[in-house]
Amino acid sequence: MDHPRLAVENPATGRPITTVPDDGPADVDKAVRAAVGAWPAWRVSDRHAALLSCAVVVEEAAPVLAPVLTEEQGKPLREAEDEFAEAAAWFRRFAGARAGSLVGGNGPIAAITPWSFPVRVAARQLARSFAVGDTVVLKPSPHTPLTTVHLGRMLAEVLPPGVLTVLTGREPLGEWLLAAPELNRLPPEPDGNDPAIVLPGTDPAEIAESLFWSAFTNCGQLRVAVKRVYAAGSAYDGVVEALAALAAKVVVGDGRTPGTQLGPVNNRPRYDRVTGLAEAARSDGARLVTGGPLEGPGHFFAPAIVAEAHDGMRVVAEDQCGPVLPVIRCSTVDEALGLANDTTPGSRASVWGTDEEHAVEVATRLEYGTVWVNEHEVG
Repeated sequence: MDHPRLAVENPATGRPITTVPDDGPADVDKAVRAAVGAWPAWRVSDRHAALLSCAVVVEEAAPVLAPVLTEEQGKPLREAEDEFAEAAAWFRRFAGARAGSLVGGNGPIAAITPWSFPVRVAARQLARSFAVGDTVVLKPSPHTPLTTVHLGRMLAEVLPPGVLTVLTGREPLGEWLLAAPELNRLPPEPDGNDPAIVLPGTDPAEIAESLFWSAFTNCGQLRVAVKRVYAAGSAYDGVVEALAALAAKVVVGDGRTPGTQLGPVNNRPRYDRVTGLAEAARSDGARLVTGGPLEGPGHFFAPAIVAEAHDGMRVVAEDQCGPVLPVIRCSTVDEALGLANDTTPGSRASVWGTDEEHAVEVATRLEYGTVWVNEHEVG
C-alpha cells in the first residue's frame, strides 16, 4: 500500500509545489524506537565533532535550500539565507561550549517547529539537544516541511543512526508524537502579544523605521515582535502617519523576486484570520490607514496600520501573528502603562522616546520579562 502524501503549497501562488509523506502512528513508533535505541551510545559520546559537522552541512546546504525555504514559507530570499546563517551559528555555538557547561539532557525528545522560522527554530532545538546528548524526533509544520525534510536527510548523514528522525504530516501527527511515553517534549516557542509604548514628545522620524520592522519582519509572522503600539499624548498622530508612510512604500511580492521586502502570509488559515481581525477592527470603529488584502493569486496582504484601535478589539487583545499593527491613543503615559500591563505578563515589551532617561524609567514599570528601550529584538 502506498504511503499517504501531504501537498505543500507555495503561498505566493496558492498552488502545490510537491508532496511529502503524511506520516501516521506506525511511522511515529518506528521513529521513537530509533531515537530510544540510539540514545545510550549518543549521550556518552564526544559530540563536538558531530555538532561542527552539522554546522558545515547547514552552511553548504544554504545555496540550494534557501530558495526552497522561500518557496514554501514565502519570506524574501535574503531572509531565508539569513535563517540558514543563524542556524549554522547555533550549531557552532554549542559545538564550542565548554565541557560540563551544558546540563539538563532529557533523553529522547520530540521537537515540533513552527512555519514562521522552520530552519532557525529547528537548528536551535537540535543544537542544544545534541550538545546535551539528546536524540530527537523532529516534526516541522505541515505548512513548511520541505526544507526540514531535505536538511534532515543531510544532517542524518553526519550523525549516528537514530539520533535524528524527521516526521512530516498533518495533525494529529504532532499529538501522536507528544503522546509517546518514551519521548520527552521540548517547551514550545513562547507566545507573545508584545506592546510598545511611544512617549510624548518623541520625534516619529527617529523611531518609525525601527518600530515598523520590529512589527513587520517576516510579514509580522513571529511570536516575539511588536503587536500593539500605545502612543501617549502628542506622539499619536505623528506615529500613525510615519508608520503608515513606511507601510505604503514597502514592496510586497513573491519572495523569489529581487526587491521584495515582504512576502505573502504563509497559509490560507492565517491569511483569513489576519483579514478577519482587520475587518473586525474596522467594524468596531477603527480606521485602516493603509494596507489590507491584495488581489491576485497567493496570500498577499499589504502591511496594515490600524488607527483609533482600543483594547476592546480583538486585533489588540489577540496575537495577530501577521501583518496588522494596531495603534492605540493614550492620554498619558500612566494610561499607556496600565493598558500595556493589562495582559498576561512574562513576554516582551519596549519603550520608545527621545528622552532616553525617561524611557528607561517607564521601562522599569512594565511587567514583562524583557523590556527594551528604542528597540525591540525579533530574533
